[in-house]
Amino acid sequence: MRRLGTFLRDAWALARPYWSSEERGRARLLLAAVVILNLSLVGMTVVLTYWQRAFYNALEAKDPATFWSLIFLGGEADGTWFPGFSVIAAAYILVAVYQLYLRQALQIRWRSWLTRNYLDAWLADRAYYRIALTDAQTDNPDQRIADDLRLFVDDMLSLGLGLMNSVVTLVSFIFVLWSLSGPLEILGVSIPGYMVWVALLYSAIGTWLAHLIGRPLIRLNFLQQRVEADFRYALVRFRDNVEGIALHGGEADEKRGLLARFQALTENWWGIMTATKRLTFFTAGYTQVASIFPLVVAAPGYFAGRIPLGGLIQTSTAFGQVQGALSWFVDEYARLTELLATVQRLTGFQQAIAIARATTTGPQPVPDAGEAVTLDGATLALPDGRILLRDVSLRVEKGEAVLISGASGSGKSTLFRALAGIWPFGQGRLHIPDGARALFLPQRPYLPLGTLRRAVCYPLDAALVPDEQVQAALADVGLAHLQDRLDVEDIWDRRLSGGEQQRLAFARALLSKPDFLFLDEATASLDPAAEAMLYRLVTERLPDAGLLSIAHRPAVAAFHGRQLRVDEAGLQPNPA
Repeated sequence: MRRLGTFLRDAWALARPYWSSEERGRARLLLAAVVILNLSLVGMTVVLTYWQRAFYNALEAKDPATFWSLIFLGGEADGTWFPGFSVIAAAYILVAVYQLYLRQALQIRWRSWLTRNYLDAWLADRAYYRIALTDAQTDNPDQRIADDLRLFVDDMLSLGLGLMNSVVTLVSFIFVLWSLSGPLEILGVSIPGYMVWVALLYSAIGTWLAHLIGRPLIRLNFLQQRVEADFRYALVRFRDNVEGIALHGGEADEKRGLLARFQALTENWWGIMTATKRLTFFTAGYTQVASIFPLVVAAPGYFAGRIPLGGLIQTSTAFGQVQGALSWFVDEYARLTELLATVQRLTGFQQAIAIARATTTGPQPVPDAGEAVTLDGATLALPDGRILLRDVSLRVEKGEAVLISGASGSGKSTLFRALAGIWPFGQGRLHIPDGARALFLPQRPYLPLGTLRRAVCYPLDAALVPDEQVQAALADVGLAHLQDRLDVEDIWDRRLSGGEQQRLAFARALLSKPDFLFLDEATASLDPAAEAMLYRLVTERLPDAGLLSIAHRPAVAAFHGRQLRVDEAGLQPNPA
């Protein structure tokens, strides 16, 4: 019960924001329409049981006129007028189609809202970056947003509406079954509505046994979602690094790694198969027995002449509806375990985002009225807590060019991330001129999916940058051969060489015109002549921008007025 309470609380916490959001009016209207149509389906099922009684009584009486009237438009039977089966079926089909259509409309609207909000929270305050660095338990955020949200919405609507239908069906048919079953004498004791009590007992035993047998599926379904995502991520990572793998000849090792992840997937799947087999043995047998059980229980009354054939069929149908409603938990147990696993993963993801956004360690950017980017008294650490740089201070003025050098692993790239305000390990003060625009170009530029135009303009809105400016920037950095491919969609980080990607990054700088430009080995893939050309270009085109470069090559020093070096003592003036 405690676990059930936790599940219901977490599921409601995930679902409630949408139903109180700015879309609540349309969402509630759609839900109301779906509920009304579902209730209509239940009502038509009740009508159909009475129609069945009249229909089978007409068959027993060999009454062809009543038989055909009940098939087509309807007619009177047993003193009551009934609509024909064709009328009931047509209405049922129409209601069922629109119930499904409106439910799917609600489903995609709810999923869209959740996706937007999870993306907003994940991207806000760079939570995605902090989670990737610090929270190994929150695996595969892509799967949680793409798959888990879809499963959550699908299962919540399907199971919620299914539970509502079961409750309404139970209430509707329990009175029908009560009136049909009559009393039963056992050891001189009269039990009224005995078929109702038989259905209750049958369903209670079935529910208890289903939970007992199917309980391992909860853990197995949770784990299956994780191992599926791990395997998919490994395949995506392989795809994104095909060149490096090919150069190393690493196919055999990659295959071993992929098969190891797939082995974990298959082993857990066998566990699911075994647990599902046991549950299916029970549920299939339970369902088969349920199809004949009410006829067996009601047959003595039929053979004694107390119940006509139509009454026997109606009793069997009503019993089946009551038993089916009470057995909702049995029928949906496997799906409930899937929903439980999904809720656990989404709740964990939500908590990880909240923790990441609440974390304020590391130098945080603070706007001020100055004209320089200033890092004061910063201590930078690694994720394991080891101090990398201690008490570092740095100031970069507008129009100034600063070069930072140092041995590999000394902390230069960590300092670069701290200046961007994204490094979460350490402390210090980072002051950014109010309204200033800064652009950070790492050694390996990020190229987004889509067109070349988007890759060049990123992070600007490519639609707002004129063609001639984009083409001119490409020509200036030595990529004139790409000018006619601006609207071509491709995987540009695999199509372009490392040097071309670094040239493209400098084209971004020309288009963005930042107030401060930070470069971390941003020309390491270029030859000295191309490197000198690009540095000369940015110093000429962006004369008022503050420039900070992290580089090893001595030739880069000619484009910087001040040189610093990172060593064991921190950040020191470079006498070279």
